[in-house]
Amino acid sequence: MTWRVTGGAGYIGSHVVRALSEAGLTPVVLDDLSSGVASFVPEDVAFVRGSILDRELVERTLREHEVQGVIHVAGYKYAGVSVQRPLHTYAQNVEGTRVILEAMAAAGVANIVFSSSAAVFGTPDVPLVVEGTPKRPASPYGESKLIGEWLLRDEAVATAGSANPLVHTSLRYFNVVGSADPTVHDVSPHNLFPIVFEKLLAGETPRINGDDYATEDGTNVRDYVHVGDIALAHVAAAQRMIAGRPVEAAYNLGSGDGLSVRQIMDAMARVTGIDFTPEIGPRRPGDPDRIVATGELAARDLDWRMRHTVDEMVRSGWEARRNAG
Repeated sequence: MTWRVTGGAGYIGSHVVRALSEAGLTPVVLDDLSSGVASFVPEDVAFVRGSILDRELVERTLREHEVQGVIHVAGYKYAGVSVQRPLHTYAQNVEGTRVILEAMAAAGVANIVFSSSAAVFGTPDVPLVVEGTPKRPASPYGESKLIGEWLLRDEAVATAGSANPLVHTSLRYFNVVGSADPTVHDVSPHNLFPIVFEKLLAGETPRINGDDYATEDGTNVRDYVHVGDIALAHVAAAQRMIAGRPVEAAYNLGSGDGLSVRQIMDAMARVTGIDFTPEIGPRRPGDPDRIVATGELAARDLDWRMRHTVDEMVRSGWEARRNAG
């Protein structure tokens, strides 16, 4: 079966592409390379360069490659920057998703796995987030992902009595780290792991933003999940759809307990062999003490589990970054 991966040249998307191939499914990548890297796409995988906003291209590639389902990873993923670029964020994430759904309906493609985000929850007032936790996104990015989930829901209702009723699920995840392929690394300038790696490679000292939070060591606690595990969950959702088994409207891909920023820094020093004491900076406005999600539903349906220790997550990410030169 052929599955199209939007954003398949990106850090997460290219891992999904590899996981699909390893599962015996045929991936086709659609990516405009605005943040993706062409070399992240394996040579034996069909690659269409173009935008998800190009309605004609999206539908044509679905038909030409006889696509049975879509894993929609493409999007503008910078929550902080989205505050300054709300219109761009909505164009890419909301209009892009609408175009994909419209093209799928025209081409008779009825399965979609949507890469959503834990940003839909905003700053929850509970220490452990579940799927039903109230959604209060705090950025245009989080809002756009929540609207994407609504689009899937509404299209499923609209097509329920048709010949091709939409089957969908949204996977929400938090901080994606590490690497499952030494040739692929996180290129985002906004994520913790690449920020620390670049500091260490430049001989500079990484910084912790605040150490007076109500946590065990005073630093923020978050979910950190390995990109390889995230990719496997996307493929498991696709396989469940292929088998005709029911899926939930959304799954949280969480760790259940989380890691603190200081624990991450300690692992960075252990794994890299670079002894450093992080600088302590001021808190960032709006940063909650702890946000951790349970992954129980995903464990039940998608074989979701934390397969990597914090040291393994750091080591795989560090090796991939150093391989990049």
